[in-house]
Amino acid sequence: MAELDPETLKREMTAWRHDLHAHPEFGFEEKRTAAFVAAKLREFGLDDVSEGVGGTGVVGTLKRGSGNRAIALRADMDALRITEQSTAPYRSGNAGVMHACGHDGHTAMLLGAAKRLACEGGFDGTVRFIFQPAEEWGRGALAMLDDGLMQRFPFDEIFGLHNMPGLAVGHFETRAGPVMSAEDNFEIVLRGIGGHAARPHSGNETLVAACALVTNLQTIVSRRLSPADIAVVSVTELITDGTRNALPGLARILGDARSFRPEVSAEIERQMRIIAEGTATAYNVSAEVSYTREFVPLRNDAELVDAAFVAAKNVFEPDNIAVAREPMTGSEDFARFLDDVPGCFVFLGNGEASAPLHNSSYDFNDDGLLFGASFHVAIARQRLATGR
Repeated sequence: MAELDPETLKREMTAWRHDLHAHPEFGFEEKRTAAFVAAKLREFGLDDVSEGVGGTGVVGTLKRGSGNRAIALRADMDALRITEQSTAPYRSGNAGVMHACGHDGHTAMLLGAAKRLACEGGFDGTVRFIFQPAEEWGRGALAMLDDGLMQRFPFDEIFGLHNMPGLAVGHFETRAGPVMSAEDNFEIVLRGIGGHAARPHSGNETLVAACALVTNLQTIVSRRLSPADIAVVSVTELITDGTRNALPGLARILGDARSFRPEVSAEIERQMRIIAEGTATAYNVSAEVSYTREFVPLRNDAELVDAAFVAAKNVFEPDNIAVAREPMTGSEDFARFLDDVPGCFVFLGNGEASAPLHNSSYDFNDDGLLFGASFHVAIARQRLATGR
């Protein structure tokens, strides 16, 4: 089979990426993106292209040889509700939505890998190309799994990647075991009796109680969990129904918690309920706690991490391959696939000068496209090697 010219492929991926960046779509709204992906996969000559998996997901299947093993390569497609601050000619044309996390780049890289593997082969078995919706709010992977992903498109293991601002382009990192944290969301509603700002003694206003509760919640990590456990509890919103001269009778405290073990997540919730009830009692108001688990921890399979490092040696300079020093407290719903099969999630550099993820000035670095596509190809050929 003919080998594709890398520079030609890079130019194609850059054009795809710019098109996707200019037309961002929020989770489960990725209709144009999914149609774009499906059309490209059919153009490449894949054996099967299935649309509408889990809502707007796409799964492409490519078979070569007679091997009975299958692996999956996954990319996320959704954008964020952020207004882009950019003058690039391919800046978002969808007001209030932008690719601020690089999913446009992830999609373009996996499309590039699909084109190379379809044109060049070099493996024996089945590759599933999974283009997932709604990663950003932790629902897309579950939606695809609930839609029968594993039964309709079975595979033995799965690999995914994410760009990393601050890490130089052409650099590769991953680690065995815990890689990214769980994310829990919470809302605490305090109810009392509001009233005139000049007569606080006439009611049971909730703002002072809410301020005390925000401070008290900080003791969960510092005083109520083992120092050996990594955890974060962050209050992100405090909303009341007060106004300039009226004390509030209602206060809402919202935030999230991060951890790496279910036991720690459970203890955070338990302590939060104890603190909320105690603080509310002290201020003569009532408290209602809502606590939900949005993302589960992402844990890499040790054997597949070793395989990823071997594959990386075919793509990256030896000095640019490293073991990630510590887990990240960000979350990724790639973790949901790991409840069914072993997998490995890796990080590729987006440039030391890159704006942070989820920043209105962020942009995916096109110089990283070829590295990502090449890693996908290398791991597929390694895990589906002839005679394996």
